[in-house]
Amino acid sequence: MARSDEKSGGEKRPRTLKPLARLWPYVRRHRKLVAGALFFLTLASVTTLSFPLAVRRVVDHGFMSGDTGFVDTYFATLAVLSLVLALASAGRYYFVITIGERIVAELRKDVFSHVMRLSPGFYDRNLSGEIVSRLTADTVQIKSAVGATASLALRNIILFLGAIAMMAYTSPSLSLVVISAIPLIVLPLVAFGRSVRRRSRAAQDRLASASAYAGEAIGAVRAVQAFTAEPAARRRFGQAVDEAFEAARRSVTARAFLTAFAIFLITVSIIIVLWIGAHRVVAGAMTAGTLGQFLLYAVFAASSLGQLSEVWGELTAASGATERLSELLEEEPAIASPAVPTPLPSPARGRLQFDAVSFRYPGAPERPTLSEVDFDIRPGETVALVGSSGAGKSTVFALIERFYDPSEGRVLLDGVDIREADLRELRARIAFVPQDASIFAGSVADNIAFGADDAPREAIIAAARAAQADGFVQALPEGYDTVIGERGVTLSGGQRQRIAIARAILRDAPVLLLDEATSALDAESEVLVQRALEGLMGQRTTLVIAHRLATILKADRILVMDGGRIVEEGTHAALIARGGLYSRLARLQFDAGREALASTAAE
Repeated sequence: MARSDEKSGGEKRPRTLKPLARLWPYVRRHRKLVAGALFFLTLASVTTLSFPLAVRRVVDHGFMSGDTGFVDTYFATLAVLSLVLALASAGRYYFVITIGERIVAELRKDVFSHVMRLSPGFYDRNLSGEIVSRLTADTVQIKSAVGATASLALRNIILFLGAIAMMAYTSPSLSLVVISAIPLIVLPLVAFGRSVRRRSRAAQDRLASASAYAGEAIGAVRAVQAFTAEPAARRRFGQAVDEAFEAARRSVTARAFLTAFAIFLITVSIIIVLWIGAHRVVAGAMTAGTLGQFLLYAVFAASSLGQLSEVWGELTAASGATERLSELLEEEPAIASPAVPTPLPSPARGRLQFDAVSFRYPGAPERPTLSEVDFDIRPGETVALVGSSGAGKSTVFALIERFYDPSEGRVLLDGVDIREADLRELRARIAFVPQDASIFAGSVADNIAFGADDAPREAIIAAARAAQADGFVQALPEGYDTVIGERGVTLSGGQRQRIAIARAILRDAPVLLLDEATSALDAESEVLVQRALEGLMGQRTTLVIAHRLATILKADRILVMDGGRIVEEGTHAALIARGGLYSRLARLQFDAGREALASTAAE
């Protein structure tokens, strides 16, 4: 899927209603609701088409004969028809709106489920706010089209065809005048409809861009306020909203012109018909009742066609929204399980191997991130990755999780190339604690049990205790049921990190990936959590990314990375004695620590 500005700018696509065909499978799931909607829709249309017949009888027979009983009977019939029309309209509204709500609910679930399966590379290219906009604003547009707009379209089509048929039955010669005007009305509708759809698509794209920036700014509101960037944020969002308004205004202008053009042609055709009919009534070639009946059917046909011009604009806008959602649904994950996966050994051992692995990020293929990386981590071994920023440490983790596939070489878990394994089975064997813990807007218990929804409360509490989190959790107003806000905003950084560690402990996976998992903890909490992690590491294969060398002194091995390569390997003591890159990093860090202590003492 391309970015929205690219899509709306350079790409040329046929501007039709074809994208709406994507909704047909959803419609077919609700045949009973569709049948009910069509029944009441047809009943309402037939009832409407019956009114001119009663009017003709009253004009030609009731008024001429002076029989008030005859007039009373027909007006009573009109009252009954009104009741039937009211009930049919209510039934139509209920069924079509219900269909729209159901279809959009299922569409939203399908799109969300699909985007959750897409690979990280997709999110590297697209803004999360724009994706959310497609899930919300675009589905609202589709709901309107599938519900009320589609109902109006079908109603007006039935009324138009029925009115044309009754006009031909009432007066074939006058009906030719009206029918000859139809191409003059329909062809511009189709031509202008393409412009409306293109402009509606552009408006939706601009709105998505505004929503994307709003999501970023709101998500980082503390940073915005801390840097007094509110005016810049308001200015940028205002500019995005103004662009969305301008695109919407152009779309509305096109639809307004389309509607005015259609109504003008329709009104002129009715005036011509009335003029010809009036001459025939005066000449005695047609009764006043017949002219009234024909005129009513002509009004029905004209109003139906006029409303279709408005409905067409709504449908083309919904078609643009459907096209945008279809782009998401058609996006294939770059990383997927093979058709016939190779089973991972059971029980799991946790052996990790990199076999001559090289990697380039898709967005920067000319710049290698890893180059011929080789290592073999034995089951239960703790290995630390050390190196300056950009050395490739986090990329190693991303390849183990199979967020990306190596450009060259293989990554193996328990002797199986992970590209040949089932993706869910692979990731189920890995627990990951990131440096920036991901906390969701739910309760503490929900966050610890994230990915393990069936975990009993006892296991959740045990994991929290092992991560030294139980103490502060019990002190919260509702304990483990306390809602901790979006991204855990009500917790400290150390508390969020301990919840993430508890989540990894509860997962009980044979492979543990720690990305500086204690970086956000104070000294006392770090000691406690380090003890918990040491107990956890003793039973698992553990790979640790460490920026503070003090946290990896007890690692079985240390792999030193530089420029995407492993340049040194050994224990802390052996690497210090070698006097290489690791020794320099350690000396810089420990010297900095001593200077900080000296500065504190001086103050």
